[in-house]
Amino acid sequence: MTMTVREFRATDAEAVAAARSSAFPYLVTTPRTVVWESESAPVEQHHRLLVAEADGQVVGSSEMGVCHDSDAPGLAFANTTVIAGARGRGAGSALVTAAEEYLSGLGTAKIFAWTLDEVSAVTFAERRGYRRGRCSRVQRLDLTAAALPPLSAGGLPDGVELRTAADFADDPRPLYEADAECTVDEPGDVATTAPPYTEWLALTWEHPALDRELTSVAVVDGAVAAYSVAHTDGRGRYWSGMTGTRRAFRGRGLAKLAKNDALHRARSAGCREAFTGNDGDNGPMLAVNKWFGYEPAATEWRYVRELSA
Repeated sequence: MTMTVREFRATDAEAVAAARSSAFPYLVTTPRTVVWESESAPVEQHHRLLVAEADGQVVGSSEMGVCHDSDAPGLAFANTTVIAGARGRGAGSALVTAAEEYLSGLGTAKIFAWTLDEVSAVTFAERRGYRRGRCSRVQRLDLTAAALPPLSAGGLPDGVELRTAADFADDPRPLYEADAECTVDEPGDVATTAPPYTEWLALTWEHPALDRELTSVAVVDGAVAAYSVAHTDGRGRYWSGMTGTRRAFRGRGLAKLAKNDALHRARSAGCREAFTGNDGDNGPMLAVNKWFGYEPAATEWRYVRELSA
């Protein structure tokens, strides 16, 4: 078998999406999102997407770059996936080696990588010198059978309205301000900073998987208080991109209210499965999702490797 690692081309998008879906079937991944993410990455990220080609067929990919949204210097990411039928043949090793060489050349000190909680994946990472960090709990809800709470049971609280992201098409800045505040507060291995508004517009608001009609927003006395982002793939899968509440409005059940509205919208739109992922220490959101009836689907680990100077 002839194995080569090369730069991604747009014609590889279907194969890359298949490899990612093979490893992480719950993610909203399409050829369109693969191309868009490659073409839209900020310059400061030094983004690169490599593919592994075995006997002329793309069997895996590695997406890498600098954590430009962190104040901590020298942090990078490299996420590698290989399609199920081609694992154990050297594609993963070739991709990870190429990613490490590239990121080392940029002067990075640490590389973070997501790994499934499976023996083969964990063993692969640890043999290459990666150590385990935080975990993410992926959960699934069967929208065809879920007993979602009734919408606005007993009426909405005084001063509260439910809208969609589409209602903010003319001026999405209030959504940006809420998302920036909640993202900074989200637990994780890497502390992130709020992106500039123009970057948020390009990477979040214009993301091809974002479904503005299904993204629910709780507004209190005219101010955005909480929201639940919907990503869809057009094939019945729904992913909660982010659910959050601004600090001044927490403790009032508004995130649960927004998520319930978003889930009802998703089911009405024909989505059959809802997935979400939470940091293992994010007790409030884990409790909210359990309350909705989400069940464990997978565990991911964030592995990190420190590069030699």
